[in-house]
Amino acid sequence: MYVLIIKSNSMILQNKNAVIYGAGGSLGGAVAKAFAEAGAKVFLTGRNINSVQKCTNEILAAGGIAEVDVVDALDEAAIYNHINKIIKKAGSVDITFNAIGIDVKQNIPLVDMSMDDYVRPITLNMQTQFLTATAAAKQMMKQGSGVILSLTATPGGIGYPLTGGFSAACCAKENFCRNLASELGIYGVRVVNIRSAGSPDSKIFKDAIDNFPDVMETVLQKMKSDTMLKKLPLMTDIANTATFLASDLAGKITGVTVDVTCGTTAALNYRVSPEAIDQNLK
Repeated sequence: MYVLIIKSNSMILQNKNAVIYGAGGSLGGAVAKAFAEAGAKVFLTGRNINSVQKCTNEILAAGGIAEVDVVDALDEAAIYNHINKIIKKAGSVDITFNAIGIDVKQNIPLVDMSMDDYVRPITLNMQTQFLTATAAAKQMMKQGSGVILSLTATPGGIGYPLTGGFSAACCAKENFCRNLASELGIYGVRVVNIRSAGSPDSKIFKDAIDNFPDVMETVLQKMKSDTMLKKLPLMTDIANTATFLASDLAGKITGVTVDVTCGTTAALNYRVSPEAIDQNLK
């Protein structure tokens, strides 16, 4: 006789301490809120106290547990000071997620781009990823547990023209995730990357839509047509994925990039449309 036991996943991060870098951004804030809703105590950081405090206030108003600190995720001393502060206060660092934004010059052919414009996003992306991940890793190794999450985008999985150094930065972060995971696994620490196709409800897209509505309508439609599902992942989709990966439900997942591009990096599906399928069925 088999007994089916169904457990609620609504508090899958209960008693976990999570650090969010870049929590003032729309996606970082969405992940922070999802972690808090799942029961984690979230430590929100960023360089702009106003935007981070706003997100913190929203979490507290919803009944979550959150604290805010000004931390430059490109400053090694600031990162370590913050980690040590959390250890003294909460006892552990169980989850970290780096969502800070780096300015990137795009829509310029590589042959017309300056070396500095190409290299800068690679250097800064890897600097912040290395500093925040290794700082957390040192503590997690002592604990014997922990999850380090990162974020890339579609160019990490396929050739993507006119994306400048952003493509190389995505590939570098995904490689770093694999290598760090291979070194930390023996300590019970997992490292996982999430690859997004770009969320149309994120601030960067909303700003572009407000400023260039006609252009963005065409751009978004093209992006959707490239996907298998003919839609783009929303911030909620990324936040839900991050919450799952940070939980014990994903306890055997490490060293990989989880693709949330609606299938874009597996195949470009612009040739496939409902109209074309319907025509073939006739």
